[in-house]
Amino acid sequence: MTNINFFGGVDEIGGNKIRVEGKNESFFFDFGMAFSKANDYLSEFLQPRKANGILDFVELGLLPCIKGIYREDYLRHVGLSYPKEPSVDGVLISHSHVDHVAYVHHLREDIPIYLSNESYLILKALEDTGTSSFSEYLHLKKTFYMSPKVRGDGYKRTSTKIKRDIRIVEPYKKFNIGNFQIKSAPVDHSLPGASAFIVEGEEETIVYTGDLRFHGRNPELTRKFVREAAKANPTIMISEGTRIDKKENISEDEIEQRASSEIAKHKGLVVVNYPVRDLDRLLTFYKVAQDTERKLVISLKQAYLLKLFQGTDNVYPDLSDVIIYKPRKGWGLIGDDNFACVEDEWLCADKMGAKESLRDYKKWEREFLEYDNVINYKDLQENPQDYIFRCDFFELKELIDIKPANGVYIKSSTEPFDNQMEINEKKVHKWLKLFNLPLFDKEFHASGHANGQEILNMIRDINPEKVYPVHTVYKDKFKELCDDGIEVIYPILHKN
Repeated sequence: MTNINFFGGVDEIGGNKIRVEGKNESFFFDFGMAFSKANDYLSEFLQPRKANGILDFVELGLLPCIKGIYREDYLRHVGLSYPKEPSVDGVLISHSHVDHVAYVHHLREDIPIYLSNESYLILKALEDTGTSSFSEYLHLKKTFYMSPKVRGDGYKRTSTKIKRDIRIVEPYKKFNIGNFQIKSAPVDHSLPGASAFIVEGEEETIVYTGDLRFHGRNPELTRKFVREAAKANPTIMISEGTRIDKKENISEDEIEQRASSEIAKHKGLVVVNYPVRDLDRLLTFYKVAQDTERKLVISLKQAYLLKLFQGTDNVYPDLSDVIIYKPRKGWGLIGDDNFACVEDEWLCADKMGAKESLRDYKKWEREFLEYDNVINYKDLQENPQDYIFRCDFFELKELIDIKPANGVYIKSSTEPFDNQMEINEKKVHKWLKLFNLPLFDKEFHASGHANGQEILNMIRDINPEKVYPVHTVYKDKFKELCDDGIEVIYPILHKN
């Protein structure tokens, strides 16, 4: 008998951790963070302790208490046993949003992680450029180990970096986990590489949607998934329902048209906030910049991600076609009017040399600083009419240096859906008021999720025997599928 246990994604947005068990094998659909539950207990400066392994996460209900899936160093450090073999045979990652992948960090390295190449590249960017203490997605740094000192007596702390068992899956190419035959089906979402999965087992055929939409730049991907899933004659479908209560959609093309029209009315700096990993939105505002005779300015993190995608089969702009923003860091040594005090003498930063300035930046950032298309706050001050400056919540401090005059702020990201996001939103409004930046936030964001009618029609077209609603707080909206002979089963959060 095939068993399906839900350890997350039930009556909440995100946090998907869904275990499928066959006779002799098992795997997870995703292993993500539940935002709402995490925000009930945690904040930016109140985080679980790495020293307590997984126990803080388990105590707060963020991780399920399952033997045989967690990493050895975290378990042994707190006196827990470490089984020789893992108790699951793989994790299928639908996409690289943290509410689907964040807690891979805690998994043992010998559990295979199956994902698309694009998802792999995004996780590489997150791992290489992130500052979180829990972002070991592709590699695992074994901590809490001691080794003998090379010189003298005693021991020293050591950390060994090892690769996880990462397996890149190709679209619609079958692979096996035990007796389960699985296909990855690309779908359109708000970042590259999103996939649904079609799983054929001995007793059940399961379709898992991950997150998807029909109104992005690649709706044909999602439509093909629906056709292929229907051909599989699934007995079970696990469907996201984030926006099943919504009727409307805004497309990327509509955002481009509206943004171009609005920006054409302004002569000052255009500041825009869109998600850093949403390369479709980057493409949208790149086209808006072309339409309005401006240049799109992106952060170092987004430049790193865009570089990873260069040479792949994608439609994103070349790194040389955008502008890279160099923020002041450390000593702020980016121009000849910055000074450093050395032995009671004031020396110009440029006399200290570029090498000294590079010390302020991380290794992954330094490569971009030598590019010809790099600017700093002075360029945005002097020629604000030439640029669209991407600036998210954590980069608002750059406005203190830029001091935008006669500018405008376009919010092209999701509305707040928890208390912390609402608090941050109020802070954004105060920043905009400080710099007299009018806010445009209506009809400038395309969701990564299908609306209600699209979700219901998709399920009807695939026509499973049973459907489990996940990733939603509106599960009751699925009820009308019962009239089509589809059994709607509300998943229950599995108790440890």
